[in-house]
Amino acid sequence: MKSTVAFLSLGCKVNSYETEAMRGMFEARGYSIVDFKEVADIYVINTCTVTNIADRKSRQMLHQARKRNPNGIIAAVGCYVQASDKKLTEDNTVDIIVGNNKKSDIVTLVERYMKNQDCVNKGHLHKEELVIDINKEKEYEDLNVSSTFERTRAFIKIQDGCNRFCSYCIIPYVRGRVRSRTDEDIIDEITELTTKGYKEFVLTGIHISSYGTDMMGDETSVKGTGVKEKDINPLADLLIKVSKIKGVERIRLGSLEPRIISEAFVQAIANIKQFCPHFHLSLQSGSDSVLKRMNRKYSAKEYYEKVLLLREYFDDPAFTTDVIVGFPGETEDEFLETIDFVKKIGFSQIHVFKYSRREGTVAAKMANQISEDVKTTRSHQLIEVSEAMSKEYKALFMGRIEKILVEEVVEIGGNSYNIGHNERYVKLAVESSEDLSNEIIEVKVIKNLTDEILLTSKQISPISNL
Repeated sequence: MKSTVAFLSLGCKVNSYETEAMRGMFEARGYSIVDFKEVADIYVINTCTVTNIADRKSRQMLHQARKRNPNGIIAAVGCYVQASDKKLTEDNTVDIIVGNNKKSDIVTLVERYMKNQDCVNKGHLHKEELVIDINKEKEYEDLNVSSTFERTRAFIKIQDGCNRFCSYCIIPYVRGRVRSRTDEDIIDEITELTTKGYKEFVLTGIHISSYGTDMMGDETSVKGTGVKEKDINPLADLLIKVSKIKGVERIRLGSLEPRIISEAFVQAIANIKQFCPHFHLSLQSGSDSVLKRMNRKYSAKEYYEKVLLLREYFDDPAFTTDVIVGFPGETEDEFLETIDFVKKIGFSQIHVFKYSRREGTVAAKMANQISEDVKTTRSHQLIEVSEAMSKEYKALFMGRIEKILVEEVVEIGGNSYNIGHNERYVKLAVESSEDLSNEIIEVKVIKNLTDEILLTSKQISPISNL
């Protein structure tokens, strides 16, 4: 009988995708998958290192797994491993250490470790280590998923790595340079997932705005898109190909850089009927001087122009973003510039982060580090602004007919609701004792159910976008 394996994914959606791929590898070899909170023979922790707090969380989870089963095999994989492999080599908690771009070897390493244990018939004698110089890697690691933890929405990794080197970010050093997955492999994976009932697909990666630039230059010509004699980048080309797959009813994009938003790009995606007009456009600050210190390579004016361009082509598109408060040297005036700018944009949601000093980055060495008290005060101020804008954006949908992809059934206040999102990622609920999961239905928005969820009328009809 094969051993039991438990998985834990920390950090981003790319990590989640890779964890699901590793889970599939173990399942294909006959291993039994159990919850991370259970006692397992093998624990695989896909770590994160985006902040010092993420490092600490990764270490805590590795130690927690060892405590849960002192005789288990503990495998640390991913970004924290890539950044701190020497520390983990000295940590007796961990048996197997696997860096980025080598996660496809995890089953082989685990089985080799088990074989070596069996040969000597006693405890943990050695470590299996596979950590490469990620900055020299040019090939995309072959990872695929055949199912996901979510029932209705599938995240699809399309690229890895980043060439931007923002001054606060460690990711280019642990994920390496941009490496893109082939269109054919992406299309094959999505096609297989549609046969299993998945209807919505989110294209994700470390820096998806750079998709394809390593394989075919910065831009490529796409025919048959309604864009006459213009070049659009490889990401738009991929979106068009995905839209032609039978069974794909919704397509979303992960985080985008503002500079990818060109007239040709927007024209192309506006012609894709399955495309969901929810744009997570990374901002980080509304102050040009802070953006320059962050090495973000765009101005607030450029960002605003991209938003206006998208609004020309889409009705009430949702704009979400990330903002860092308390970046080194951020003055009160610079912070107020950010407040004014986000109000000018009118985001549907802002993810607010207090700057976290990350050793190994340029920003960690900058003078004028901001105190935690100031960062906390600014965070609260910006969150208040974000909540007000979110409420204002949701109000646009009152009385409208909207399409929900139902994701789950939940109990709220003693009543049963089918919960899902519309194309603009507004969360909607329809009261029903019937489980409508994975159905796309049309409903009418009538009022707020909670601060986060809008209540709709009873189901009007199940529909298909195709």
